[in-house]
Amino acid sequence: MLEQGNRYLSDLAYRRQALLQSLPNHANMYAKQRIGHYALGRRGWDMLPEWNPRSVGVGNAVVAQLGTADVPTQGRLPASTPQLWDGRTPRTMREWVALGRTVFFRYPLRSEVFAEWALRRPETAARVGIEKDASGKYPGIVLFADVDGRSRIGITCALCHTAVHDGRVVEGRARRAFDYGRLRLDYHQDTREPVDADLARRMATWGPGRADVTEDVAEDPVAIPDLWGLRHQTALTQAGTLNHLGPVTLAIRQETQLLHTNHQRVRPPRVLSLALAYYLYSLEPPPVARTHPETAAERRGQALFDSHCVRCHSNEAYGGDPIDHARVGTSPELATGTARGTGRYRPSSLLRVADAAPYLHHGAVATLEDLLSPERLAAGFTRSPVGPGPVPGHTFGTELPQADRDALVAYLRTL
Repeated sequence: MLEQGNRYLSDLAYRRQALLQSLPNHANMYAKQRIGHYALGRRGWDMLPEWNPRSVGVGNAVVAQLGTADVPTQGRLPASTPQLWDGRTPRTMREWVALGRTVFFRYPLRSEVFAEWALRRPETAARVGIEKDASGKYPGIVLFADVDGRSRIGITCALCHTAVHDGRVVEGRARRAFDYGRLRLDYHQDTREPVDADLARRMATWGPGRADVTEDVAEDPVAIPDLWGLRHQTALTQAGTLNHLGPVTLAIRQETQLLHTNHQRVRPPRVLSLALAYYLYSLEPPPVARTHPETAAERRGQALFDSHCVRCHSNEAYGGDPIDHARVGTSPELATGTARGTGRYRPSSLLRVADAAPYLHHGAVATLEDLLSPERLAAGFTRSPVGPGPVPGHTFGTELPQADRDALVAYLRTL
């Protein structure tokens, strides 16, 4: 991994080749944008200035500075705040991972007026899933010096990919309580700042743990995924938008994501993109809290999993290679969309799947029992988080007898 990382840092032609090999569909918007701008030498994104920001995590002290009036945060970051990175290239994997963790929690994706507005309203922040840990910090929220030098509130990777349980931050767990659509709608309602009516309608349908982040106008919100076991997956994103060829693929994804979310004004130092990739590789799920010896139902469930599920969920993270969307049979908009579509869906990792609801790429199933139940395929189904009506697709397991479905669920809860 370190050798591949060194080539990513030093070899322009290698980065370009890795990008092209990682894109299974060169015709979608995601691919076209990167092919047209990335690793082109003296043009495109390579010409953007590197940005090594100054930032601090947001806790009670920063929120107290904000007060209750909606005023700019300019000038509130102490001038003595050091840059995120000291300029030294890590020498060991432990150092790489430590730097990547800093990037994960503190590198701003962008300034976020909606989050700043919510911090002044603690009840609103809690309602939309802007969570506070035991120390009073808000994981994923930073105060930073923006590109223009002004202090602003911003968001980082940790906003969507950490959760707080009993005051403890669980790194890599999807923030399934985070309702970004509701946050934005509440902001527009309170401030009376205009919002496009169609966008408002769409945001109202997202709900907790879902958001539409694609580049097209199609309605294809996705469920925020856990990040555990990422190094074992052969594709990245629910639609398999990238062939995962190792840390270089993930580093390129992070580099282009960070510069894109920052409105293509700057790009991160590649050392930070690579460090973030190594950190994501290091993430491990919390251990399963077992309260009893293995049961007969769990053993039966494992046998059923090996017979019916392992063909798709085949790797060490219980994920697998992308599958033709027609075979999966779920809502096709994401897989076939012009933004990131490849015609396929990636089988999700099943690590800690018992805590990973809502299920399927679009978060349309609330429980494991419903995922395996034929009831959700019927017109009268009412238990979907996205509204009444059938949830088609992923019929694998729904044909099993009730006792077998119960055993399979019992086993899945042990993963």
